[in-house]
Amino acid sequence: MFAKLESLENKYVELENELSKPEVYGDQEKYRKLTKAHSDLSDVVKVFRRFKQLSTELEDNKEMLEDSDPEIREMAEAEIKTIRETLPKLEDELRVLLLPKDPLDEKNILLEIRAGTGGEEASLFAGDLFRMYSRYAERMRWKMEIMSAHESDSGGFKEVIATMAGDSVYSRLKYESGTHRVQRVPATESQGRIHTSAVTVAIMPEAEEVDVQIDPNDLRIDVFRSSGPGGQSVNTTDSAVRVTHIPSGLVVICQDEKSQHKNKAKALKVLRSRLFERMEDERLQKEAADRRSQVGSGDRSERIRTYNFPQGRMTDHRINLTLYRLDSIMDGDIDEIIDALVGHYQTEALKLQAGNE
Repeated sequence: MFAKLESLENKYVELENELSKPEVYGDQEKYRKLTKAHSDLSDVVKVFRRFKQLSTELEDNKEMLEDSDPEIREMAEAEIKTIRETLPKLEDELRVLLLPKDPLDEKNILLEIRAGTGGEEASLFAGDLFRMYSRYAERMRWKMEIMSAHESDSGGFKEVIATMAGDSVYSRLKYESGTHRVQRVPATESQGRIHTSAVTVAIMPEAEEVDVQIDPNDLRIDVFRSSGPGGQSVNTTDSAVRVTHIPSGLVVICQDEKSQHKNKAKALKVLRSRLFERMEDERLQKEAADRRSQVGSGDRSERIRTYNFPQGRMTDHRINLTLYRLDSIMDGDIDEIIDALVGHYQTEALKLQAGNE
């Protein structure tokens, strides 16, 4: 591990030297690549240098234990105790930093929320989850845009698709994919009985045109008149767009915009991300016998979380995490959950890495 760290530090110094050359600023593409590579190494190099500095200080303090002055010996003993407590923590941090990076972590995402079993109550909870992620996006200062929304009669969502753009969106939300279960008493329930409903969440990395090439000949595009909840007419022109990708059978409908061209552009964006996710799933299945080692390959059919409103409880079943602050969670305060999931999967990856060494 330390030989690899030395190599990375040497690379970091080389990049610094390259970036200090005036001619680099004239080539913006080269400058961008160098700064990105330099930035990617900065965290691990910073921790490694701290580790080396403390290791040196440890040896210096060991020598001071032989000093004739008792105060100096006492100070050295205290320093040694602190350093010996810190070094293992830094070593663990370095192991995590050396884990292979998920190439998709920096991507923006496509968020899909669909009501499952539970009828109108499921649609209402789909709306609640959408608001939870919207509030979280606000906290993170991410930009969010609805691509497509099919509202239910009760004011929830049968389905809603949105993009989220910002810093490392996929790396934070990739573990949200799966079935979210809600237990609560519906407003229409006169007997006060608790109902259980389910909502499916999908987090897909947003695909650029360079990621997925779509042959126009593989598409069938139909236009029709938009309609709102309950069948009411939203638009008097044929602006809604249905895009069918013939080879895969994937169908995307967008009707939120009044412009046919805008709806088509949104539908193609959604289609591209769905095709990209399918490609990634196939790649992961081929590369890994153990799906758990693959970051971000959550099974959507898996029940990952339960939100129990009568008890004010949220339980994530994958990591046995239970929190009794459902109100703040539904208001978008989900960092504690996300951090715990990231830590869990990093630990799993470290175990796998240790087994392969």
